[in-house]
Amino acid sequence: MHSVAITGTGVFTPKEVITNADLVTAYNAYVDHFNASHVADIAAGTVDEKTHSSADFILAASGIEQRYVMDKSGVLDPARMYPRLSVRDDDAPSLMAEMGCDAARQALDQSGCAAQDIDLIICAASNHERAYPAIAVEMQALLGTAGFAFDMNVACSSATFGMQTAADMIRSGSIRRALVINPEICSAHLEWRDRDCHFIFGDVATAAVLERDENLSHPHFKILSTRCATQYSNNIRNNNGFLRRTRDQMEDRRDMQFMQNGRKVFKEVLPLVSDHIAAHMDETGITRDQIKRLWLHQANKSMNDYIGKKVLGRVPEPGEQPNILQDYANTSSAGSIIAFSQYSDDLSKGETGLICSFGAGYSVGSVIVQRG
Repeated sequence: MHSVAITGTGVFTPKEVITNADLVTAYNAYVDHFNASHVADIAAGTVDEKTHSSADFILAASGIEQRYVMDKSGVLDPARMYPRLSVRDDDAPSLMAEMGCDAARQALDQSGCAAQDIDLIICAASNHERAYPAIAVEMQALLGTAGFAFDMNVACSSATFGMQTAADMIRSGSIRRALVINPEICSAHLEWRDRDCHFIFGDVATAAVLERDENLSHPHFKILSTRCATQYSNNIRNNNGFLRRTRDQMEDRRDMQFMQNGRKVFKEVLPLVSDHIAAHMDETGITRDQIKRLWLHQANKSMNDYIGKKVLGRVPEPGEQPNILQDYANTSSAGSIIAFSQYSDDLSKGETGLICSFGAGYSVGSVIVQRG
C-alpha cells in the first residue's frame, strides 16, 4: 500500500460579484412586481403575498456578505432572476470544463507536476452541465492528461468523496497521481426568487492534485485517513432531471430547482457531521488537541461554529476554523477546498488538520491531513 499526499490546490474565482445589497434590491423589485400582479389572488387567499428580504437578514441568517457568479446581469434582472449564460457550440469547451481547467492548472503549478503526469481526473460536483460525454473526460482532453477520467456527484460532499476515491486508487497502486476538480455553477440551480434561499450560493471551481507520498521535497499534506458516509434524506433536493419532460412538467416549477427544509437540515446534519468527525478522529488515533485547523464545508456560519465547538470541545480560536463563506457564499463541494487552499500554508511540519464536507444525501466526507 502506498501513502498519499495533497501536493497542490487551485481556485478559479469568477470576476463578477453580487453583494447582499445588490441582491436585495433586485429581489425586492421582483417581490413588488409579483404582489402587484397578484392583488386579487392574494386578497382571496389563493396566493401568498411575498415579503421583502434585507441585507441584515441575509448576514444574520448565513454569515454571507457577497458571492461570485459567472453572470450577475440575469440574476439581478427582476424579470428574470437567474444567470444569462451564452450558448456554446458543441466543439467549444464547456463552461464547467473551462472553469475546472483553470483551477487544475493552478493546482498543477503548485504541485510541480506536468499534466501528462496525471493518471486520473475526477470531476466531482453537485450539478453537471450535461449527462455525457463526461466533463472530466473533456478536461482530460483540454489539459492533455493521461489515463482516464469520470464524473462524480455526491452534492456538497463531492470533493471529499472524490479525494477518498482518488486516494484509494493511489494507495492500491493502480494510479500514481490524480486531479480532483470541483467546478460549481451553483447560481444556475438556485431559485433566486425564494426569500428563504435566494442568498445561499455562489460560483467557483477548485482542484487538488493527489499523488504518491514518495520522495516529495516540496511542501505537501500527507493524507492520514479518509472517511465517507451517507444517510438518505429528502430535505435537500433538486428534481430537475432528464425525465422531467416525460412527466409533462416543463413549465416554470419551484420544485425543479434547489429545495431545502432548512430547519430539519440544521437539526439532523449537525449531529451526523459531529459524530462522523469524532469517530473518524478516534479510529485514526487523532485527539482534539492535535487538530490545528478545521476546513469545513462552507454552508452556514452557525453550522460551522457548532461543529467546530463539538469537534474541539471548545470555541475555536481565531484561525483554527477559517471561513470563506462571507466572500464566496456556499459553493457546494468546493467550499472546504477553498478554505484549505487559502488557509493551510501557515501550518508547520507535523501539524494536523481535517477537511470536511457535508450536504444533500445526506452525505458527509472527511479527510485528515498532516503537513509534510
